[in-house]
Amino acid sequence: MKTFVIIGLGRFGTSVALELSALGHEVLAVGNDQESVQAVADQVTHAVTADARDPSVLKALGVHNYDCAIVATAEDVGSSALITLNLKELGMAEVICKARSHTHRKVLEKIGADRVIFPEHEMGVKLAQGLSSSNVLNFIEVSEDYGILEMAVPASWEGKSLRQVDVRKNYHVNIIAIRKSGEERELEITFGPDAPLEQGDILVAMGRSEDINRLHEVK
Repeated sequence: MKTFVIIGLGRFGTSVALELSALGHEVLAVGNDQESVQAVADQVTHAVTADARDPSVLKALGVHNYDCAIVATAEDVGSSALITLNLKELGMAEVICKARSHTHRKVLEKIGADRVIFPEHEMGVKLAQGLSSSNVLNFIEVSEDYGILEMAVPASWEGKSLRQVDVRKNYHVNIIAIRKSGEERELEITFGPDAPLEQGDILVAMGRSEDINRLHEVK
């Protein structure tokens, strides 16, 4: 079990808090209004109404004792930046922040955010990736330029080996894992380049987003 602090109880923050709690983790939910706090109080470990911009409040809540903090207050750039700075100065090991723009992201990274996310953008990318190709199962944006794609083996690759397909040369991406077809469906991260790809196999590819997009064209 891990311990999390969720600061900001809008739709995003509330969803994260409730899901982490449902997964069995300890969750401290911090909101700035009584209504949002009461809405999650019975479903998380602790829920408090507090001003997270005040470092003395965060210290009194003992946030530095938690494994990770998620700053979900992105509407006010200044507030989210101040909260992030307070958390890092209190010794928080991992701080994940929601941002509303690339400028906001740069500000948060400059003051120590360990990871910055754009939930709406990332969901939009995943939806578009999935709609554009029946082979695409999932897409994770690692950065503005790189991503990880999970895809079913295209029909034209079935029976061929990775060496024969030569994904790195032809598409400039790397296959970093394979989930073989069958009942076990175990993820293999060490695999030979000459084993034939089979119908039902799932490939995990990593590379520049523009190169990964070309895999959508493979039938």
